[in-house]
Amino acid sequence: MRGTLARRLGFDTGAVGIYLNDHLMGATAGGELARRAASSQPDPATREDLHRLAREIHADREALLSIMADLDVPVRRYKVAAGWIAEKAGRLKLNGRLLGRPPLTGLIELELLRLGVEGKARGWESLRRLADVDDRVDAARVDALAERARAQIGTLERLRVRAADVAFRAS
Repeated sequence: MRGTLARRLGFDTGAVGIYLNDHLMGATAGGELARRAASSQPDPATREDLHRLAREIHADREALLSIMADLDVPVRRYKVAAGWIAEKAGRLKLNGRLLGRPPLTGLIELELLRLGVEGKARGWESLRRLADVDDRVDAARVDALAERARAQIGTLERLRVRAADVAFRAS
C-alpha cells in the first residue's frame, strides 16, 4: 500500500492530521462566513454568487472530511468548534455604525473569504504532494478541488472590487 510508502518516505502522518484539522477549522469558519455574507447581501446578483460560493465551500468541507476519513485522520472537534466560534466572534467588530449593515462590512467579509479560499487552494496543492505517494488520496479529486478553489478566488476578487467601489463611495 502506498500509504506505507508515504510513511517510508518520511511523511509524518501526525503532522498531516494536524494540518488537515487546521484546514477543517478554517473550512468551518469560512462556510459560516459565506452563508452569513450571502444572506445579508442586498444586491441580488452578488447574493446569488455568494449563495453558490457558500454551497461550494460546504461541499469542499465535506470533501475534506472524506479525505480525512480515507487517511484515518480523526476529526478534532475542538478545532471545528474553534472555527465556528471564531466566525461568530468576528461579527462583533464594529464598522462605524451601531445599527444597520454598513457597506464596509461586505467588503471586509469578501476579503476574509478570499483569504480563506487562497489558504484552501494552497491546502489542496499541499495535499496533492501526498497523493503522489499515498493511494488513499485521489489525485484527480484533489486537482479538481484546487481548480474549483482557483475559480472561487476569481469570483471573490470580482465581487471584492465591486464591493470596494460601493463601500468607498457610500462612506
